[in-house]
Amino acid sequence: FLLTGVPGLEYLHMWISIPFCFTYIMTLLGNSMVLLAVRLDKSLHEPMYYFICMLAAIDFIFSTAVVPKMLGVFWSDSREIGFEACFIQMFFIHTFTEVESGVLLAMSFDRYVAICNPLRYTTILTSSRTMQIGLLSLARGAGVMTPLMCLLTSLPYCKTRVIPHSYCEHMAVVKLACADPSASDLYSLVVATLLVGTDSAFITFSYGMILRSVMRLPSQEARLKALRTCGSHISVILLFYIGGLLSMYLQMFSFGLPPHVQVLVADFYLTVPPMLNPLIYGIKMKQIQEGIFKLL
Repeated sequence: FLLTGVPGLEYLHMWISIPFCFTYIMTLLGNSMVLLAVRLDKSLHEPMYYFICMLAAIDFIFSTAVVPKMLGVFWSDSREIGFEACFIQMFFIHTFTEVESGVLLAMSFDRYVAICNPLRYTTILTSSRTMQIGLLSLARGAGVMTPLMCLLTSLPYCKTRVIPHSYCEHMAVVKLACADPSASDLYSLVVATLLVGTDSAFITFSYGMILRSVMRLPSQEARLKALRTCGSHISVILLFYIGGLLSMYLQMFSFGLPPHVQVLVADFYLTVPPMLNPLIYGIKMKQIQEGIFKLL
C-alpha cells in the first residue's frame, strides 16, 4: 500500500510534521517519567497508580505504532507500507484503543471503591487483582480485534494501492477492497457500539455514585480532595471518548468537510491524548508530581 499523508496538503508535509514530532517526543518523555516515578517510588505502589502506569504504557505503544511511520511519510516521502505491516499497525491501533477503554473503566471502579467503600478498598483491589484486570483488558482488546483482522485480511485488495490517510485507518483501507466488506463493517460497528456503550455506561454509573457519596461528606476539604482526584480521571475519559467519537463519525460521514480536515482530526486524536494524559496527571495529582520531582 501507499500512504498519502494528508491528502491535498502534501506540499505542507514538512510543516505539518512539526506538531506531530513535538507531541511524540512529549508523549515519550511524559509517559516514561510517569512509569519511572511509580516504579521507583514505593509510596506509589497502589492500585490507582498501577492503572495510571497501564494507561502510560498503552499511550507509549499507541503512539509508537503510528507516529514514526507518519513522520517517515512527512519527512522523506516514505509512503510504502507492506500488506502485513499495514494490518499489524491497524491491529495495534484498535486493540489498544479497546484496552485503554477497559483501563479507564477499571480506574472508575477503583475510585468508586476508594470513595464509596474505603474500608474494603485494600481487600477488594489488591495488587494481584489489579494486574489481572489489566491483563483482562488486554485479552479483551486482542480477542475482539483478531476476528476483525481475519475478516479484513481475507478480502482481495485490487482497486488501488493508495490509502488516502497518514496511517492504515480501518475505513480508508476497507474502501480499497474489491469484494463486499459488509461482514467486517457490521462486526466492527457492533463491537465498537457494545464495548464503548457498555464501558461508558458503567463509567457514568461509577462517577454518578461517587458524586453522590462525595456530596455527603461532612468536610469541605475532603469533598474537594475527592473531586480533584476524580477530576483528572474525568478529563482523560472525556478526551478519549469525545475525541474517538469525533474521529470515527468524521470518517463515516464527511459532513461536507474536505478530506484533509478528516485526516488531521484522526491524526491528532491518535497523538494528542497520549501526550496530554501524563500532563493531566502531573498537574492534577500531587502524588505523581512528587514522584516525578524525586525522579528528577
